[in-house]
Amino acid sequence: MLKGFTRRFKPLELLTQEQVRAIHKAVLDVLRETGATFHSERALQDLDKLGCQVDYEQKRVRFPEYLVEEAIRRCPSSYRIKARDPKNDLVVGGDTVYFRNFPGMQTVDLDTWEPRDATRQEYSDLIAVFDALPNLHAISPYPYYGYEGIPPVMRIPEGIAINISTSTKVQHIANASDADQFGIEMVKATGGEAILVADGSAPLTWYDDQIRATYRAIESGFPMYILQGTIAGATGPATIAGTAALNFAEHLSMIVLVQFLKPGLRVHIATDTYPQNMRTGVPGFGRIACALVKAVENQIARSYGIPTRDSAGGPVSSKKPDFQTGYQKALNALAGALTGSNFLALHGSLYGELTAHPLQAILDDDIVGMIGRFIEGVTVTDETIALDLIEQVGPIPGHYLSTAHTREWWKKEQFVPKVADELTYPEWIKTGKKDCLDYAKERMAEILASHRASIPLTPSQEEEIGRILNEAREYYHKKGMISDEEWAVYKEKVLKSPGYPFA
Repeated sequence: MLKGFTRRFKPLELLTQEQVRAIHKAVLDVLRETGATFHSERALQDLDKLGCQVDYEQKRVRFPEYLVEEAIRRCPSSYRIKARDPKNDLVVGGDTVYFRNFPGMQTVDLDTWEPRDATRQEYSDLIAVFDALPNLHAISPYPYYGYEGIPPVMRIPEGIAINISTSTKVQHIANASDADQFGIEMVKATGGEAILVADGSAPLTWYDDQIRATYRAIESGFPMYILQGTIAGATGPATIAGTAALNFAEHLSMIVLVQFLKPGLRVHIATDTYPQNMRTGVPGFGRIACALVKAVENQIARSYGIPTRDSAGGPVSSKKPDFQTGYQKALNALAGALTGSNFLALHGSLYGELTAHPLQAILDDDIVGMIGRFIEGVTVTDETIALDLIEQVGPIPGHYLSTAHTREWWKKEQFVPKVADELTYPEWIKTGKKDCLDYAKERMAEILASHRASIPLTPSQEEEIGRILNEAREYYHKKGMISDEEWAVYKEKVLKSPGYPFA
């Protein structure tokens, strides 16, 4: 099992208990009076049977308080997720904090920092770096949004195939165009589990594709996260408390359906909430308001006993690994770790959800190491207080450098970053004035030259993935979701390319 990090002190709380109760009451009021829209006849009928007030014409569902409260009670407060390699299993919940990457639609050119589609090799390299990084514990649904030559509907299945074959860490699976049905098959064929997702649309709406994905999650028994994305001031209230109330109402509307159809299904809640930039009209990625919303939601979710995922430190508004990227990621992620997030999405991403790069993931892994060391706190024992040692060393000329205590404890007490510039000025000048990005490039080269997944796929598993991908190709081609032009490019640039393992 991956240890992750353990928060060894009480999480930071921004709200009083009275304020927590006020927001919870508002959530119940929204669900009872306003309700949520479900664009699915199946879901409407199931919620009707449960005792909800269902308006079939408006597709609006209103929820009695007792159903919401009971659904919260049915959510497990912690649970295990099986990876393809058991050493990478996760136990989600409590004071354990895990980190995963945040997605980027495209890679970036290292000379111009402009976005472009990744190649298949670049996609594979990104996953290999993720698999090698010690402080990255799971892989997101969209590391990149596919790679060159793939029809849009095949981006998720092709990506999952690379993820599974290149990494043994826990995978997340997205569901656009019902692609999760093929991802679930691939994961089952190769062992372990995946984290599935249902993605709400703010305000208070669930579309049929996400509801279908929810039913597949229920049928598979895999864990899932209920994702909600709000732009405060646009698709949600401009206030932090109002946005949190809206977000929880949407989360719990789906959790009622899930927990009554499959009591105890492993879930955690995730919110991608960003303030509206009122000057430009785009989301304010990287702003500290992202962390404030998540801090409030973390505290309320703990009162419910439901684990949380936090993406406040993932997307930034900068376009390259610079000072702005560093402070936006570090401050927001640290706030999430201090206030009780169980999962934090951080590694690799740059602007919004549009770009990502393995070099940024390597830099981010040092940020995570520092955050992890901080939240694990301070060990206070007779040995760490070291009273006898202090007496033994005494004043100057005594020193601690050569003591057995120092040799035993310095690595335990410190986190040593792997790609930071920590040289003196003379050393820095002599070795070429390298910065952290230079060191990240060197580390990436080392990883790609030597790292391999801890458990390679067997020939029969590769064959089965190929069969499932062919099933997906035929499914989308027959539905007219892959054009003849896309199919021709796909066959030439991907399926017939040298080294492609799943044709």
